[in-house]
Amino acid sequence: MTGERWTRRGFLASLAAVTEKKPRPLPAERVRYADPSTEFPVTRLTSPKHSSILAPSSHRVVSRRGAFLVFATDETGAHQLRQMSLNTGEARQLTEASALDPSSPALSQDDRSVLFFDGPALKQLALPTMREAELYRVPEGWSREGGFSVSPDGSRACLVETREGRWRLRVLSLRSKTTEPATAVEASSTIGDPLPRPRHEDILYRGADGVLLLWEAGVRQSRRLPLAPGRPGPALWSPDGESLVYLHFPAAGGGLNTIREWAAATDSERMLSPTSQYASFAPNANGSIFVGASASKASPYVLLLLRITRRELPLCEHRASDAAQVRPVFSPDSQRVFYQSDRDGKPAIYMVDVQRLVERTEDATPAA
Repeated sequence: MTGERWTRRGFLASLAAVTEKKPRPLPAERVRYADPSTEFPVTRLTSPKHSSILAPSSHRVVSRRGAFLVFATDETGAHQLRQMSLNTGEARQLTEASALDPSSPALSQDDRSVLFFDGPALKQLALPTMREAELYRVPEGWSREGGFSVSPDGSRACLVETREGRWRLRVLSLRSKTTEPATAVEASSTIGDPLPRPRHEDILYRGADGVLLLWEAGVRQSRRLPLAPGRPGPALWSPDGESLVYLHFPAAGGGLNTIREWAAATDSERMLSPTSQYASFAPNANGSIFVGASASKASPYVLLLLRITRRELPLCEHRASDAAQVRPVFSPDSQRVFYQSDRDGKPAIYMVDVQRLVERTEDATPAA
């Protein structure tokens, strides 16, 4: 100091100034009600007066111990990230992004940071300190298109870039800040939805006409997976990467949407269960139960489906205008279900406690 001495009053005033810079908690918006069809308690976490968006079910946005949720909202006019306490419903704004992609947020393996795209820049926000760092920027002349994902162990991120009728799948190491991104796949037709295979270097992605392909790191080539005829919908890896569960949409007039599984060991697939016309779904941590959103106009339910018995239990009505956007997902411990719906106005996020119906699961995520 330049000859000045701190007084107790001056020291406390300086602490108050620092405190004022921290994001102030935003009041809870949640409303609890009994679903009129099933009487299950449902909690609407966000207001339908503005849009609140959950990232796809392949992104983890609920902390491992169920303490908080990360989501995007446009309440301030442009989409920004928020972190909500699931105990109190209070939230805080995390970003002041100029062009946030609301489908991009993904929590790190240790829950201490969140990755997201702001325009062409992939950024990482440290939750304890609120400091942002830019990890990658899409090169000049290219644009990002077709999805983004982070491996469960937090070691790499995958994204798709396009330019002048060319597409490429890029892999970015998140552990080495100096390693240049690698191009795994290049194509002259659309590719998207990259999904790293847990405990392996392979990457699943969607090709032209929605087919699912697997880029195999050992041979550095892609091949189409031998799946059932029809259209593959949302797909998710098992925690060990040894199987892939996906929603199967049959050809026109072909019957029910089903959940099917491809097994790496045999390079074959099978049906796990028919569904009540799920348009989106997700398994719990150990794959014993699925949660799905039905596209049926007569019965627009969020349902639990027990894998071993193929029995369904309706939880509540979602009544969304598009069931594919409901995106139901379990919390990491399988004790809560989250989904989104525009039933009350703009898209809002809902939560259902299922601890009396579903056994608690352990964290099966690979260590970083």
